Amino acid sequence: MVPSRAIGFLLPLALSCTALLAGCDMVVLRPSGYVAQQQGQLVVISTLLMLLIIVPVIVLTLVFAWHYRASNTKATYTPDWDHSIQLELIIWAGPLLIILALGALTWIGTHTLDPYRALTRIDSPRPLSIEAEPLKIEVVALDWKWLFIYPDHGIAVVNELAIPVDIPVHFTITASSVMNSFYIPALAGQIYAMPGMATTLHAVINKHGEYEGFSANYSGAGFNGMRFKLLGVSAGEFDSWLQKARASKDELTREGYLELEKPSERVPVRRYGTVAIDLFDLVVNRCVDSRAVCVRHMMMGGHAEPARTVARAPGREADALNLIADAAVCRADGSLATALASPVYRD
Repeated sequence: MVPSRAIGFLLPLALSCTALLAGCDMVVLRPSGYVAQQQGQLVVISTLLMLLIIVPVIVLTLVFAWHYRASNTKATYTPDWDHSIQLELIIWAGPLLIILALGALTWIGTHTLDPYRALTRIDSPRPLSIEAEPLKIEVVALDWKWLFIYPDHGIAVVNELAIPVDIPVHFTITASSVMNSFYIPALAGQIYAMPGMATTLHAVINKHGEYEGFSANYSGAGFNGMRFKLLGVSAGEFDSWLQKARASKDELTREGYLELEKPSERVPVRRYGTVAIDLFDLVVNRCVDSRAVCVRHMMMGGHAEPARTVARAPGREADALNLIADAAVCRADGSLATALASPVYRD
């Protein structure tokens, strides 16, 4: 028998834990974006499948402990028993089937929810039309704030992000100094932001509202305040939001970015009406400062000049090397694409 004193202690503890959990924000399991909804379903289904093993094991452990207690003289005592094929099949078949189901679920979910994969649906009942163009947003994780550049609209905003409802969004993400993690629980899973390279996320928000985004990777003293707002708005509200940004007299030039890049905490929303050309590409290649050498030029053995102005050496073999340097292109994601050059034969 369980002592009444233990019951008197455990019951208030259970009730208090239930009350505390009732105040939790379950945004991960009840998100407003289609991608996050599928991720939440994956978590729930995986948990239920594992509980199919965990719950019976816990229950049977308690049953066996109670049934075969020392005071129960009616329990069958078989000290020489050591094996049962039927019991072995039951014990191993259940977990094996659960593992197979979890493996299939994980494989399908991993490919379906690949952040680099463009969306094919707005939500479960509505497919995405072929003509639909995603909204492009370039994200830069700074110390300790977020910069959002809208390249097709020529504006940028610090610590505020607006997305039209039911419009697919293509995020390209990088960082200025240390690694960060771009995370909006209501929208999609977290994606790492790393200096010198660009990562990708495709997502869509399906409900109007104001949501929280933040860095999910510790990055220094101001990490706790590295938060921003995501606004899920209608098409008309999004146009008004863009006009508000365009009306700003602030310009995000290369020099302005270098000033913004300096560490600062709990920065208020700041809007820029114009943005320097290819600023995001310069951030990725770590050469916003005009005196710095771009990473893409370092990869091709050049200096601060474009690849085609690198000094060229004479000779047929050197011409082949120069041709490869001319054909090399550094993408924004940091990868190097090199066109196939014609082979050179020695005399």
